[in-house]
Amino acid sequence: MKSVLVLLSFCVWLPADQVFLKNGDRISGAIMKKDGAKLTVKSDMMGEVTMSWDKVERVQSDKPVYVTLPDGQMVNGTLTTTDGKLEVAGEAVALADVKAIRNDAEYNAWQRLQKPSWLDLWTGTGSLGFAGTQGNAETQTFTTAFSAARTTLADKTSVRFNAIRASAFVNNESSQTADAVRGGIGYDRNVNSRLFVSTFNDYEYDRFQNLDLRFVLGGGMGYKWKQTARTKFDILAGGAYNREIFGNGVTRNSAEGYWGNEFSYKLTNVTTVTQTYRMFNNFTNTGQYRINFDAGATTKLTRWFTWNVAVSDRFLSNPVQGRERNDFIYSTGLGFTFAR
Repeated sequence: MKSVLVLLSFCVWLPADQVFLKNGDRISGAIMKKDGAKLTVKSDMMGEVTMSWDKVERVQSDKPVYVTLPDGQMVNGTLTTTDGKLEVAGEAVALADVKAIRNDAEYNAWQRLQKPSWLDLWTGTGSLGFAGTQGNAETQTFTTAFSAARTTLADKTSVRFNAIRASAFVNNESSQTADAVRGGIGYDRNVNSRLFVSTFNDYEYDRFQNLDLRFVLGGGMGYKWKQTARTKFDILAGGAYNREIFGNGVTRNSAEGYWGNEFSYKLTNVTTVTQTYRMFNNFTNTGQYRINFDAGATTKLTRWFTWNVAVSDRFLSNPVQGRERNDFIYSTGLGFTFAR
């Protein structure tokens, strides 16, 4: 019984940050960050808890944190609250005027974003898939996909690539049943916390659409409709130049207007789904259009080993004679993920 009382006493006095809310609730744990109008605390019982900063009456911390004051000065120290003012490192500031609070981990992550080198902050995934048969028919299918992005406080750079190549050998006759390559680069520059300027350059080859090369250069504006730890949803619109070269000698140049979206959602701690959509309306030949749709899911099997599923659809309202208007690629395979 005595040992139980000692253990309980130890738990009562176990150091922890405290957040007292105006409704009388109290949350114990470790203060992670105050970013914008939200405060995040990591509790042993409830995990990460996010609350509105204007609902907080007072806070105190046992470990030093980094606090950004109203004039932009940053100080480091433990927190106490007296008469509605946050006291840290000899400074006292009204709770409503506190710009930011960060623990060591959040401060290091924030600091890394300030002046990163070009090789820093890249994250991405890649995958390879292969399937085949042997017997009455010999078939081989190879797929690959890769995407990476570098996101800073000011901008975002992205690259993407996917390809499929399939062949069949039946009754001593060989033929390709699919051969397509798609890729591109993009760059977004933030105007403010919501609005950004967007540019991109896409390339495409599709043997069965008789397309030797589609070159697209475009740009416009984007709006960050939703940005949370789990969900990101952007809407975009702008204009583009499209040059198409087909295998039958036809070359087409056109001005286009586009609109679409980019979406990502962290379904679980190990699975993330992504989706992009663009509709390009032809201004040179009105009434004609094309649609790009891509979606995928990545599940981490280990720290860097992944299982990937991807689909890629291209619709062209005015294909060359004898060709279908729609080409659809789907693939699955094992791959890798990385972060720098």
